[in-house]
This record gives sequence, C-alpha cells and structure tokens, in this order.
Amino acid sequence: MTIEQLEKEVKSGNLNNLYLLYGEETFLLDTILKKIKSNFGELIKGINYIQIDETNVKELISNIETPAFGYDKKLIIAKNTNLFSKDSKKKTSSNSNISASLVEYLNNNISIIEDSVILVFVEEEIEKNELYKFIEKNGCVCNFEKQNPSQIIARLKAICKAYKVEIDDTTSRYLIETCGNSMQDLINEIRKLIEYVGKNGTIKKEDIDLLSTKQIESVIFDLTDSLGNKNIKKAMETLNGLIYNKEPVQKILITLYNHLKKLYIVKLTEKYNKNTAECLNLKPNQMFLINKYKTQAKYFNELELRKILSELINLDTNYKIGEIDLNLGLEAILSTYF
Repeated sequence: MTIEQLEKEVKSGNLNNLYLLYGEETFLLDTILKKIKSNFGELIKGINYIQIDETNVKELISNIETPAFGYDKKLIIAKNTNLFSKDSKKKTSSNSNISASLVEYLNNNISIIEDSVILVFVEEEIEKNELYKFIEKNGCVCNFEKQNPSQIIARLKAICKAYKVEIDDTTSRYLIETCGNSMQDLINEIRKLIEYVGKNGTIKKEDIDLLSTKQIESVIFDLTDSLGNKNIKKAMETLNGLIYNKEPVQKILITLYNHLKKLYIVKLTEKYNKNTAECLNLKPNQMFLINKYKTQAKYFNELELRKILSELINLDTNYKIGEIDLNLGLEAILSTYF
C-alpha cells in the first residue's frame, strides 16, 4: 500500500487490524500513527492501549490475548522490536524465536486480531521474513520512502491552499532545493512562509531567500557557483556566513569535498558515457539533482577538480595532526585554486 492510499484509508476511519509501517520518512509515518490513535478513540494505557518495544516484546502475545476490559478493541503499537531487523548485530536467536512464535500464533488466532485488536508494527528498517509476509497477506504493509519532488510539491501546495495562500511549482521546487526533502523541515518552513505572506498572499522565491533556513548542501551549491564563476569574494562571504551560523568547519570541509567529488564523478561519467545517476548513487527522490550537478560540472575541468580534491584531503590530514588551522587552510585553498 502506498502512503497516499494509507492516508485515505486512515482518514476514512476504516482501520485495518494489522499494520507494518516502516521507512525513512518518519514525519509522515508519525503523522499516520497519530491519526490511527485519534481514529481509535479513547486510549487507556495498559487497558486498551499497549506499547511494545524490544524490551517487552516477549509480552506481545499475552497482551493480544488479554481482553481490553470495558472496551471492544485494543490498540497495540509495537515499535522498534527488531523482529524485522536487517542488521545482523541486532539479530538474536531470541528475536528469531519470538518472531517465529508470533507467526505461528497469528496463523492460528487471526480471528482474535480481527475481532478485538488493532496491531501496528513500526520499524526503521525491515527484512522480508515470515512475519513480514504474514502481515503483507493479512494486513497492510507501507514503506514510508522519502517523497520525490512532485509528491512533496503536491503536499506543500495542499497545505498552502488550506490557508488560502498561493505557491507555484517552480517556487515549491526551489524551496525543496534550498531546504532539502525532509517533510518535517519543509512543513516548518512552509508554515513560516504562510504566516509571513498572510491570507490570500503568494509565496515567492525572494520570501524563501529571506526567511528559510538553507541546508548546508544548498549553501555549498551556492558557494560552488561562486567558485565556478571565479567570484572569490562572494565564495568567501558564503563560507564566512556558514561559519557565522555556527556550522562546524570540519562539516563544511567534508560537505564541500563530497560535493566537488560528485562533480568530478559527473565529468568522468560524461567522459566514459556512464549512467550518472547510478554512479552518484542517487535515490529516486534525488533525480532532480542530476541537472544541477551537470550544470556546475561545466565550470571546471577534470584536472582542476582532481587537484582541489587532493588539496582538501591534505588539508584534512594536516589539520588532524595540528599543522594548520582548518578555517585558514580552507580559505587559502579556495583563493589559490579558484
């Protein structure tokens, strides 16, 4: 089931009895979880509302069997139980035994779930084990993947519409490029912008530049644009702005290195006719970055990028052994090579 389908199901109030919710987009997942709780009705912890995690997962079956005294149904949220863990370090024989016992129990007692329990598993990552397959067959499994730009734009416009505020697709896309694709961050930013422009207002690019908190990756894009255009003064202003906003210089160095490395990879993929998205390991929701990387890569030649990457590595090494101040070294490299 997709996130959108699940949202419609939960909004209708017609809850399933068995859910497995997992994935990176924790904001939307948590929102769905809150709506499930809200639709369930009055929650009395220990009576008709049970919370399960790795520490008490052994009690899951007994909690399913115990009646919700005074209530028709019981809501059980089993979060981060490691019953679906992909991480071998988290896998234990105990987890495997509990998972196997639970599958056997559910197979033999599915009617109890259907009649008196809503059981929701919430995990960060999952392995498609027997428990997963049982839930997939008898309930609802939803992967909360990071949203792609078109999905995010639709959500941002819907929020704006609810407050009678306008924002077009181009501006929405600019907000994503500036602030990243975390729904939590974007919701915070769009609410700030809605309040700023007011009812019947229109959010514009300059409003985003004025009010929004840029992700460091977005600022590094700006810095690289300045370097590509040989505008060292503006590049230094951008660098100093990051430092003024208390971004750790080590983080700036690493982010800049990773960004320039991606431009170098783009140059190589074009040279050897390789798939750029695959070589950059871009996720489906990051495909919009390809054109941005390709555009910036045109500013530099392959040799320039290789030299600057080597200098950044040397700077990191010399900083760690105490031979150079990281901030001064970074400024010196940017001034010398660009």
